[in-house]
Amino acid sequence: MTRITVTGLGMVTPAGLTPDATWQTLLTGASTARRDESLDGLPVDISCRVPDFDPRRTVPGYGWRLDRFTAMAVLAARQALTDAGLDPQTWDGARVGVVIGSGTASMERYGQEFAKIADGRPLDVSPLAIPRSVPNMSAAEIGLDTGATGPNFTVSTACASGATAIGVARDLLRAGTCDIVLAGGAESVRHPIPAACFHRMGVLSRRTEAPDQACRPFDSARDGFVLSEGAAVLVLERAAHARARRVRPRAFLDGYAATCDAHHYAAPHPHGAGAAAAMTRALADAALHPHDIGHVNAHGTATRLNDLAEARALRTVFPTPPPVTSVKGAIGHAIGAAGAIEAAVTVMTLQHGLIPPTANHEDTDPDVDLDIVAKAPRPLRAQAAMSTSYGFGGQNAALVFTTC
Repeated sequence: MTRITVTGLGMVTPAGLTPDATWQTLLTGASTARRDESLDGLPVDISCRVPDFDPRRTVPGYGWRLDRFTAMAVLAARQALTDAGLDPQTWDGARVGVVIGSGTASMERYGQEFAKIADGRPLDVSPLAIPRSVPNMSAAEIGLDTGATGPNFTVSTACASGATAIGVARDLLRAGTCDIVLAGGAESVRHPIPAACFHRMGVLSRRTEAPDQACRPFDSARDGFVLSEGAAVLVLERAAHARARRVRPRAFLDGYAATCDAHHYAAPHPHGAGAAAAMTRALADAALHPHDIGHVNAHGTATRLNDLAEARALRTVFPTPPPVTSVKGAIGHAIGAAGAIEAAVTVMTLQHGLIPPTANHEDTDPDVDLDIVAKAPRPLRAQAAMSTSYGFGGQNAALVFTTC
């Protein structure tokens, strides 16, 4: 088996502008959800926002033409390359790929542009409206920024997009198509259109009077998630390539699998059949058994149906499920970026030997019946952990990471 390594991490989240800042905030078990003035007047006006983030300042020179999700992706990619000890000036760009997951087109400026059309002013619509908002621009702008000229594209599997992107990138490396792939996810859904749409679907928490207590994964009092934003990028390389560079990896990416429920356009399979299949196949891909996994970083959206289906899937795969956490209680749901952020956190969990607590988790739903890490970090003494992601359309992805 060709082993794939994670040699660099970059993260921009509501918990911090770097991987270390995000990690330290997650360990506190505190939520970052707050009232969001950009959502004023909506039934749900709370979100988790990346702090002090200005694309113009973050990406000097051309940040003015980037929507937030793309600027976050570029910053995360730069961080990941630095962490991996890679200099784009010295590599063969044709052997470097970029795969980024996004669940939807950016709607950051659509409201303004649509209003111009409604007012009968179509010639006032910005010529940059499309190129700054279409999903592929997160990957394309990373290519422009770094000179990576190999395969470059965005994958979209709803809330599983970031995890799917990492798995697809792994396959590019195994196939020999690339030597290095920058993989992850980027998204911002802190905007009126997605906020109104998700509210109408009944998946957002309505605890607007106490935002920092709103998202409660696997809790008996859960009532939905909080909209979020962010990006995470992992540098992936074949183990032999990393050794040739004399770089010590953060972790191995030994297993990946993706499935589809083929059950419902939005609701998960009630028993988590597709999710269980993805986890089982990812274990097989990694040549591991359920008892080898010491921790699962769960999708954990805090919606009634999804948490229950995920718990049933975990109990199908694991006779005794390992300790579970969901970071969405702390940083909300970044949709297409969520799986990538959670994968990066899983890598850091293995490195630090600590499982971050699930924020706001007070009382585990009896029907969930899982060992939820809450209140405080928990020591981890295991060599393998799994990160799982699930999305609308029944799309599932599971990643297995192991220690080096």
